[in-house]
Amino acid sequence: MAFDNLCKLLAEKYPDRFALWLLGEVPSSIQVLKSELSIEPIRADAVTFLGTGSRILHVEFQVKVETDPPMSLRILDYWVRLYRLYRLPIEQVVIFLKPPPPGTVIESAFVMGQTQHQYRVIKMWEQAPATFLSDPALLPLATLAATDNPSGLLHQVAEQVSMIEIESQQREVAAYSQLLAGLKFDKQMIRQVFRSEAMQESVIYQEILQEGETKGRQEGRQEGRQEANQEATEGLLLAKFSELDAELYAIVPQLVALSSPERSRLILQLSRSELLAHFNRPAKPASP
Repeated sequence: MAFDNLCKLLAEKYPDRFALWLLGEVPSSIQVLKSELSIEPIRADAVTFLGTGSRILHVEFQVKVETDPPMSLRILDYWVRLYRLYRLPIEQVVIFLKPPPPGTVIESAFVMGQTQHQYRVIKMWEQAPATFLSDPALLPLATLAATDNPSGLLHQVAEQVSMIEIESQQREVAAYSQLLAGLKFDKQMIRQVFRSEAMQESVIYQEILQEGETKGRQEGRQEGRQEANQEATEGLLLAKFSELDAELYAIVPQLVALSSPERSRLILQLSRSELLAHFNRPAKPASP
């Protein structure tokens, strides 16, 4: 599952909230810049460029510390390309989502001879959860924050999700929170916590849960037990859209035929209508 691409989606959906977190202020103007710099051999899907008028914020999300080419070289390469194009100060931040194996060195600079280039590194497992718990846009990241009580933190996230009053936003944040929690928590624990009393008090969540589970059983299992990648695809569609209707189910084989990163990217970044259109299956108009 493309956890880093999910974070990229959040950053581009809520650029002002990520700017406040990473820069300490919300610029008077901010825009998501096209990632046309993501070309081989330094290509990275989970890269976000935010333009504030006075500087560029380059954010890169990573699950693994070790990459090829090395992260420090990729960051330097991006700096050179960005500066050549925009001629503005550039703030570069690499956000690691999951702790690496013990003893792994996490670099924060490229050093080769007389060339030195530094960038910020944020380790989500060392971040205080309060910042993320207080902001619905950042709430899914709270599942990865520092805690001495993992189960308690997950309950806090679920409780904050249940307090979101706008149905569509609650649906979205609940799905993203559970997906990111998969990097750190056992799947069974995630399911148990997000069905806890705090979440069950939300009528909206009850509807989402019942609808998703019922349609998942009725439609997602019509042809018997599927291969592991098909089950993963159906699960991701359910988490994103809270239901697996006939139109979505019809494109499952086409999604399964894609590589795992491409499949995850499409589901996480596209709306329902965009996803259907991508496979030339326009959504049916609503009944009058």
